[in-house]
Amino acid sequence: MAKSPIWKSIADRLRAEIAEGHYSAGDRLPTEAALAARFGVNRHTVRRALADMSEAGLVHSRRGAGVFVAARPTDYPIGRRVRFHQNLAAAGTLPEKRVLRVETRAASPREADALALPPRAAVHVYEGLSMADGVPVALFESVFPAARFPGLPERLQASGSVTAALAAEGLEDYTRATTRLTAVAASATQALHLRLAEGAPILRTQSVNVDPEGIPVETGQTWFAGDRIALTVTPD
Repeated sequence: MAKSPIWKSIADRLRAEIAEGHYSAGDRLPTEAALAARFGVNRHTVRRALADMSEAGLVHSRRGAGVFVAARPTDYPIGRRVRFHQNLAAAGTLPEKRVLRVETRAASPREADALALPPRAAVHVYEGLSMADGVPVALFESVFPAARFPGLPERLQASGSVTAALAAEGLEDYTRATTRLTAVAASATQALHLRLAEGAPILRTQSVNVDPEGIPVETGQTWFAGDRIALTVTPD
């Protein structure tokens, strides 16, 4: 009878302990050295077991910190008013945004069309990483008409909040006009930011937001780590 590889037996045991509540979402697992001593194997075998669990979305590693149990998926409503901080706070998690890039450049044909702008009109581009309880849950890219919001880059750099930055620029309210949802494979850089394996499935939303008069004010894309976010459609 063929025997299961040792690393698989270790992975199965750790899976069972997580399921039984020995380790909760966000808990750090014992070190590779401690696990190797516990199971009587070398660290390479433990590393293979942890890699298998990571590929399954059960754990994720933080460089220099260790391996942690992945959080349960957080409900994230997709409706007419999508507000990152409000959504995650309502779900009982601590929201955070990290600014990766803010720049002004010429709009691509797709962006100009979505924002109803002339070809190569100036746009502000905001790229960032959305976190929930310190765990990355999404990468995003938002594009805004530069002529309408001249001071937006500085406001985004200061606060990271699109809602607050737009309000400071005179736009108090905006709503989602369209949303397109597709499944894609994580690129190498996306995987690095989201702490996933390259090629892991992620969910991409493409959207356009409008002001109360129906004029486009933002178009963007968001890439969600599928094992950490459960997108829900709300009829608001």
